[in-house]
Amino acid sequence: MSELAREELSALAAIYCEPGACEELAASEIHGISFRIQISVKEVLDTDVLLKLLFHLPVNYPSTLPDISVNSDQLTRAQCMDVKEKLLEEAKKHLSEPMVHDLILWVQQHLKEVIKQSAAACNEKTTLSKGTEDGIWMLLLHLDHMRAKAKYVKTVEKWASNLRLTGRLMFMGKIILILLQGDRSSIKEYLVLQKTSKVDVDSSGKKCKEKMMRVLCETEVQSQHKRFQTFEVKEYSALEELQKEFETAELTALFSEFVPPLLK
Repeated sequence: MSELAREELSALAAIYCEPGACEELAASEIHGISFRIQISVKEVLDTDVLLKLLFHLPVNYPSTLPDISVNSDQLTRAQCMDVKEKLLEEAKKHLSEPMVHDLILWVQQHLKEVIKQSAAACNEKTTLSKGTEDGIWMLLLHLDHMRAKAKYVKTVEKWASNLRLTGRLMFMGKIILILLQGDRSSIKEYLVLQKTSKVDVDSSGKKCKEKMMRVLCETEVQSQHKRFQTFEVKEYSALEELQKEFETAELTALFSEFVPPLLK
């Protein structure tokens, strides 16, 4: 990673020094550095909004824009995406210079305005809501374990095929992830199957439902994301290989936000 990126992260850690306010997620000489900044923005929506901003600084940052992910329990997914788009627009004005702190200050000053614009745009698009509902969506699941692995894998492959979903079933050490792309209705149907079918066995060998699955992310596929053409089952011997899978699909921010915490 660049020395500028490392220096900038050190400065941010000094500024946002409260517990949980600044957390490094991953660092690599090949892939760059990922970290999360958590801030509270005052007097938005008649309350304070807690924003979680994930930044991935590639190795040639700041000559290249960072990847940004925005999450908040107080905002809708659409509002988070609007905030992200505005931050990326603002980032272009700071290309070739350290910019993360400037972006954080910008969102603190302009979040209320962005949310108002987002609400207005949402109202204008009400008649298109059905089209959005039927768009291409992405789902990332984490499974705690598979006791009857061969049967479990075969079942997941069958569901993906029947629902015309593409993506990956990924194994890396003890980590098991399912990444799916397809129509939102099919994604929803897959989740029902995953939660209600007896897909595995318990410690006594009796068939059981999946009770330890976690939905890490469910969101609409964005224009910068690459579509998987098939559904494949893959095993990875190292975290770097798994990260490369996400990077190939332009899902670096998704990886940085959800995968490294699973290793802790």
